[in-house]
Parts: sequence; structure tokens; C-alpha cells
Amino acid sequence: MSEPARDARHRLRRIPDRARYERTDLHAVLDAGFLAHVGFASAEQPFVLPMLYWRDGDDLLLHGSIASRLMGMLGTGIQACVTVTHVDGLVLARSHFHHSVNYRSAVCFGRARLIDDAAAKATALAHFVDAVLPGRAAEARPADRNELAATHVLRMPIEDASVKIRVGGARDDKADLALPHWAGVVPLALQPQRPRPETECRDAPLPASVQRLLDAPSERMP
Repeated sequence: MSEPARDARHRLRRIPDRARYERTDLHAVLDAGFLAHVGFASAEQPFVLPMLYWRDGDDLLLHGSIASRLMGMLGTGIQACVTVTHVDGLVLARSHFHHSVNYRSAVCFGRARLIDDAAAKATALAHFVDAVLPGRAAEARPADRNELAATHVLRMPIEDASVKIRVGGARDDKADLALPHWAGVVPLALQPQRPRPETECRDAPLPASVQRLLDAPSERMP
């Protein structure tokens, strides 16, 4: 993507040297997670909802209950903003002012529409399961007719988007470098813990998707 116009809604204005506008950078941030915050306004009341998502090319897919009034509103095509953030480390400086975090974040703008076709909805829900844990959809029962009828699935083409990334250590002032305070970065990562099977599954072997996650967590959760 080219550099956005000065008045573009997705142009970064605060610390613009951290901005990325290429789709490859956007896809990398989106594909590293599965939880987004979706913002929109209705009758001058803003809402921000945590939602699971899945990227399909340059579209985002979202899902929720048909009983959700807010999901129904999103599905009418009102303007929406989807954000995804990964915190990669605590940045500890010699001064309070320069404490920060290393992060990767994406902000996407677009209008969502409901997926009405049952087969397309079932496929999308299977992809949601795999977005949370690759390979898991084949290890569980697909959604049935009643479950599909009870679920809204939304497709939101990404109209505009930007990525913001901070890496590296503390940006201490030169005057503070001689202070006797420790400075540096404490890396953070989302890591899987020991699986807790349901009572009926205590003697069953771990499914392949879970075992792969335990064997190589860094591949799924950087």
C-alpha cells in the first residue's frame, strides 16, 4: 500500500516512523492472533466489543449470537473499526517518562455484512476454530443446523488499515544514562500451559492440534 493522504483516517500521526502500511505487515499482525476489539457507534453511543476473528485474504470474519443486537447492527453495514494488539515486552527506563512497551498493533476500517449462506457460514465457523488452534476443526463436530441458525457470521472487507510497531530498548535521555537505575526490556509471550481435560477425557490421548501447540508454542504465539 502507498503512503496514505495526510487526512486519511488510517494515517498515523503520533510517532509516524513506527507506521507500516504494507498488506504483508498487516497480515502478519492479524495472523498472529485471534482476539480483536471491534468499535462502532449507534445513535451517538460508541461500543467496543472483544470478538474472535479470522482473516480471509483482505477480509475479516467475525461471529456472535443472533440474539446480539449489536451483532445485528454491525451486519447492516455501518462503519466499524477493528483493532488487534500484541504486547511483546515491558520497556523499563531510567526515568518514569520513558517507560513503555514493545508492541505490534493493527487498526482496520470497513463495513461488515452478514453471511447468509449456510454452507459458507459453516465453513467460516470451521476456520474460526482453526484460527484459535490450527488443525482443531477436523478434531471436533461441525456446527449443526440449529447452531448455524443461532449464529451470525460477518464478513468485513478491510477498506483502510495501518500497523504500528515498537521494538528495541528504552529511549532514555542522555542526562539520565549515568543514573544508578536498571534499564532494559522484559520480553513477554503468550504461552500454553498444561492442558486440563474434561472428566470424560482424562484417559484419552491429547489431540494432534494440542500436542503441536505444546511442542512448538513459539510457532503459534510469538
